[in-house]
Amino acid sequence: MDPATLAGIGIAVVSIFVMMILEGSNPMSIMLLAPMILVFGGTFGVAMAGGVLSDATGIVGQIKRALTAKPTPGTDLVDSIVKLSERARREGLLALEDAVKEVEDPFLRRGLELAIDGTDPEELREILEAEVDAKRRADKAGVKIFTDMGGYAPTIGIIGTVVSLVHVLENLSEPSKLGHMIGAAFVATLWGVASANVLWLPIGNRLKRISELEAAQMELTIEGIANIQAGTNPRLVSQKLKSLLPPGENTAEKAKAA
Repeated sequence: MDPATLAGIGIAVVSIFVMMILEGSNPMSIMLLAPMILVFGGTFGVAMAGGVLSDATGIVGQIKRALTAKPTPGTDLVDSIVKLSERARREGLLALEDAVKEVEDPFLRRGLELAIDGTDPEELREILEAEVDAKRRADKAGVKIFTDMGGYAPTIGIIGTVVSLVHVLENLSEPSKLGHMIGAAFVATLWGVASANVLWLPIGNRLKRISELEAAQMELTIEGIANIQAGTNPRLVSQKLKSLLPPGENTAEKAKAA
């Protein structure tokens, strides 16, 4: 599990509450049920209206993925592919049939199974690249609902504030209550802006980043399988794949080797 998202959201929330305490305000003053129901319920409703039902029903799974996903380091993937390449070079491609069962990465496993079955190299690449494209499209749909919620939430919050201010105007005959009612009216706007910028947009960006990393690893896997199928020297396979790693990972691997 990568703690970046949970830690980042936690820091943002704590910063808001610390600011309120330092200003002499009670953090519980914003915990008002009515504006929270409007902002969270209304935001989810309009986001669902802008997509398809499967986007909305999968939101819990997407949140879980954003908070818990941890892409495999590229160096670990390269090491696994190189080991498979060494065995294929030494014993033949069919010798990987037993080793494939122990491969944890499902994409790598499927690609190797196709290679072992004798799939034409060009067709194999087309099949795997089509799977990468399909994954990108599916991930884009998952990101969309959170970016939409990030756009809608502030406006929903303003609607809540306007509704509350109408209620304030209805009670001008009771000046003693106006201060509290006006303060409560702006809580909806606060929740709208805060939920958009502390929750929905960061989660959407997190899902987008995870998708990019996973797609890059799948492309790396395709190159590795193509080289295994072609019988390329394992040392050359290692050099080729490491050259495709992001600069940070490649530098860390060189430092480790040194």
